[in-house]
Parts: sequence; structure tokens; C-alpha cells
Amino acid sequence: MATLLAFDVYGTLIDTHGVIAELEDLLGEARAAEFSRRWRDKQLEYSFRRSLMGAYAEFSVCTEEALEYTDRALGTQLSQTAKEHLMAAYGRLPAFAEVSEALARLSQRGVTCVAFSNGTREAVEELLRQAGIDQHFSDIVSVDEVKRFKPDPAVYSHLRTRLEASAADTWLISSNPFDVIGAGHAGLHAVWVRRSSDAPFDPWGGEPDLTVSDLLSLAERFSVR
Repeated sequence: MATLLAFDVYGTLIDTHGVIAELEDLLGEARAAEFSRRWRDKQLEYSFRRSLMGAYAEFSVCTEEALEYTDRALGTQLSQTAKEHLMAAYGRLPAFAEVSEALARLSQRGVTCVAFSNGTREAVEELLRQAGIDQHFSDIVSVDEVKRFKPDPAVYSHLRTRLEASAADTWLISSNPFDVIGAGHAGLHAVWVRRSSDAPFDPWGGEPDLTVSDLLSLAERFSVR
């Protein structure tokens, strides 16, 4: 089989902090960035905890619960209308600036790209459509199909089974170190998209197969494979 690139969505293709403009309108510039960071961190924490507990709920539930927690923790006292507005904004987050061009280059070279996400298929379909990049993916694989969250080994196994792909041909592309480590642990190749030069990789004794600063760099590397 040809090389298969499985792209994480939230934080890799889609900017999860793209909601800051809405937060600035609600909270002011000084508080928006901190709120966005806490919201994202708690969202992931809730997905980890639910997976460990065997208490799966859709990723949107983790997102909404994390929003509620962050509002309480920071004492921002958002109205229900404001929370609903923020949740709606999360469904139309923008892609990072270089993503569309990078995916187009990969498509032109015949590289098979799929979206592989903690989000439900329906949520990811809409998110990719809103961002104008849905046409570059041959399929969407959601953890919702196995009711586990990344980095549970079951989700990476499901990715391969569903796409009938070998570990040797499958590359996980993610900006999230926990996802990269999870994929490597499951026997897949993994690329870390290090979107911030200050971001450290988790000190677990292993390294990604490849580290790039953005997806254009990834497209350049896979053009010669």
C-alpha cells in the first residue's frame, strides 16, 4: 500500500485558539488567551479521564464541560448565551494558515490523506468544510467509532483496521506530543508538528520519527517518498 498520512485535526490542522477573538469580545484582550489555554488543557484532560474511566462521551461534551470548568475557575461568570456562542464558534475554528496549501501539494503528489480525530465524524466533517479543506481528505476516522480517546492503543489499531493499512505504511501527523507518543507505542510512524519553537516534547525516552515546524515542511519531506 502507498503511504497513508493520518492527520490529527484539533491543534494540528485546526487552530483551537481560533476562538480568542470571541473571547476578547466577551472578556477583554488581557483574559482571552489564558481562558483559551485553560479551556483547551481541561478539554484534553477530560478526554483522558473519561477514556481511563470507561465513561466515554462525545468530544463536544468534554469541550462543553471544560468550558464550564474554566468559567468557574477563572470567575468570568459567562452567561448561558455566551457559552452557547463559544461552543458554536468552536465548530467553525479556522485552519492554520499553511494547511490548505500543504494539503493541496500532498494531494497533487498522490499522497493519501485522512483525518483522524477525537471529534465525531459529523463534527469533523463540518469543521473541515468550514475551514475549506475537506476536499483534501479521502476519509475521516473518528475515535467515536470505538468509544475511546487518543492515546488509547485501541484507536490507533482501529485506524489501521478501518483503512486496511499496515503499520509500516501509516504515519500519524500531530502537533500533540501525547498523540505522537501514542501512535509510536502502537507501532505507527509519527510526525510531530512543532508549531511553537518553545514547545518541548514529553521526556518519555523516545522521539518522533520526524519533526517539522508546519505542514508545508511536511509536504516537502513527503514529496520525495
